[in-house]
Amino acid sequence: MYENSYPEKRFQITLAFLKTHAPAPSKILDLGVPNPFSELLSAEGYIVENTKGQDLDEDQNQLKSSSAEITTAFEIFEHLLSPLEVLKSLHSDYLFASVPLKLWFAKAYQSKTDPRDRHFHEFEKWQFDWLLDKAGWEIVDSKSFTHPVKKIGIRPILRLVTPRYYLVFCKRKS
Repeated sequence: MYENSYPEKRFQITLAFLKTHAPAPSKILDLGVPNPFSELLSAEGYIVENTKGQDLDEDQNQLKSSSAEITTAFEIFEHLLSPLEVLKSLHSDYLFASVPLKLWFAKAYQSKTDPRDRHFHEFEKWQFDWLLDKAGWEIVDSKSFTHPVKKIGIRPILRLVTPRYYLVFCKRKS
């Protein structure tokens, strides 16, 4: 059904990365409300529980009580004021997460229509690695990739060769 019809390059790369390390039917707690990617995970045979839209900076109860073996957080941590507290609150043994990388040629994202939709953090790889380590996670594998846009100009050319996303697979430190 979804073969070759993923809406974005990100979906293709993220799904392939996840399948490499955690084949279906793994039980996943996906940080964020149901979305096209969590629906894709379900269609691929994963058992997915999403968070309920609560402010994860303020309320980590669902994270602490989830019995999922894996947590996924795809483009979530940049929206949080305190991603360290969320990372420390996770009870799963494994974490898949991706974040947008800070680009020297572009400002941090801020929606023009939704004042809640903004990036408080856009990480450099070393910063996200350090955050994960401080929160008790060990990176097992990682991948960075570009996100080209279909526009003409200097920035679109730079996006062809400059990694925009950083994807990690982590396990909880012993």
